[in-house]
Amino acid sequence: MAFVEFENVGKTYQMGEVKINALHDATFQIEKGELVVIVGPSGAGKTTLLNILGGMDALTTGKVLLDGRDISGMDRRELTQYRRMDVGFVFQFYNLIGNLNALENVELANQICKHPLPAAQVLKDVGLEERMKNFPSQLSGGEQQRVAIARALVNNPSMIIADEPTGNLDPQRSLEIMMLLERINQLGTTVLVVTHEKDLVNKFQKRVITLERGIVVSDGIGYNMR
Repeated sequence: MAFVEFENVGKTYQMGEVKINALHDATFQIEKGELVVIVGPSGAGKTTLLNILGGMDALTTGKVLLDGRDISGMDRRELTQYRRMDVGFVFQFYNLIGNLNALENVELANQICKHPLPAAQVLKDVGLEERMKNFPSQLSGGEQQRVAIARALVNNPSMIIADEPTGNLDPQRSLEIMMLLERINQLGTTVLVVTHEKDLVNKFQKRVITLERGIVVSDGIGYNMR
């Protein structure tokens, strides 16, 4: 049994009298410990896919399993627990609290977890040992994203979901963040990354799932968008 299973997943949004099909019959599997990149043009359904997997949005048709559990059948309370215990989220915008320093931002996240990792150790692991007492305004974009990654890691999740984590960074900082996510993956955490950066994806030669108009059009190594 695969760790992540998408089975004929569809998602339709109703906008007034208009129906928008964000995902259509999406089917794929991800093994435990894989690093998989999701690519596609704007509006292809990438973020919708991650939101469904992360328990932040409900699917319309199909089924999603994580480690044999049917996420698509969970109620609100179960989804809240799932997001807290099983998934670490990293977004394009760092969403750090400005009047808390790096350590406090990460410690705040570990207060809602049953078995959190030590916040200081996690910040050390992402290369911020000397910046723990700095506030977000005193950190570079790349450093702020490292804090956000540490915040995602502190609940010791089985899976990291990263939606455009390098979208606000220059090429060098983007490379550093992807290298960090790869290192986290090598330690055993399953990682899914959405990005539009073709050159960055091809540097790592990881498995790439390509979406177009809500449909999985390719699944293999490297960026193969038409």
